[in-house]
Amino acid sequence: MKKKIAFYALLGLVVVLSCSKDSDDSPPSNGNVDKTANLQVTGSSANDILSNTNFDKLVFEIVYVDGFRPTTTAITNFETFIRERTFKTDIEFSYRSLASPNEESLTTEEVDDIEQENRTAYNDGTTLAVYIYFADAPSDGDDLDEGLVTLGAVYRNTSMVIYESTIRDLASRSNIISVSDVESSTLNHEFAHLMGLVDLGTELVNDHEDPEAENHCNVSGCLMRAELQFGGPTMKLLEKNVSKGAAVIPVLDDECILDLQNNGGR
Repeated sequence: MKKKIAFYALLGLVVVLSCSKDSDDSPPSNGNVDKTANLQVTGSSANDILSNTNFDKLVFEIVYVDGFRPTTTAITNFETFIRERTFKTDIEFSYRSLASPNEESLTTEEVDDIEQENRTAYNDGTTLAVYIYFADAPSDGDDLDEGLVTLGAVYRNTSMVIYESTIRDLASRSNIISVSDVESSTLNHEFAHLMGLVDLGTELVNDHEDPEAENHCNVSGCLMRAELQFGGPTMKLLEKNVSKGAAVIPVLDDECILDLQNNGGR
């Protein structure tokens, strides 16, 4: 049965601290786990991610196709971003590889089916679980004629997909932008959507949503700018940051940070 799921994608030709724990665990048995809390709409868990009111531990189940595990640098950058913007101090990453689904491209429904068949981590007590799938196939929404490709997307309150094969292909075309740079930018952008940006579960303090790009920021240079979704501008932005000696990975602007702070974040 096909399912309609809100899909917030990052498109473009680019675009561990001591308390954290990494593990390569075998998938535990789910038994009769209640999955309801992890099957909600994107952004609905924003406050739970940002604050420690209901959940004081954050667990990431990283599932990747054999050979497409994310770089250690990208996950370290990702964790730093989470710690900077949320009050979570107990953060854990688990890794598990899967065989390739052997698809030329993946639809939203196929990504969701892979999650339903393979996800093992769900909210439990005061632990909030997030699932991230690193795919070996591109999104079926890519438009190669227009030079638009999807790097990552969120489709539920605790679910993300990263199109790792696409990221590696794009990074290989640059002499100054690395795979971990593109992975980090993608992870941070998509997780910011799960934190409710922009006006996606985290209300605006001041109006800074792009009127032409829903749930994206209108402040120049922000991580949540819509221009990061599109081919040439994304690569040019990362390369421009390098040329200026600035951080390669875009950061959140003051307005987005203010929104997160107003919803329980740092």
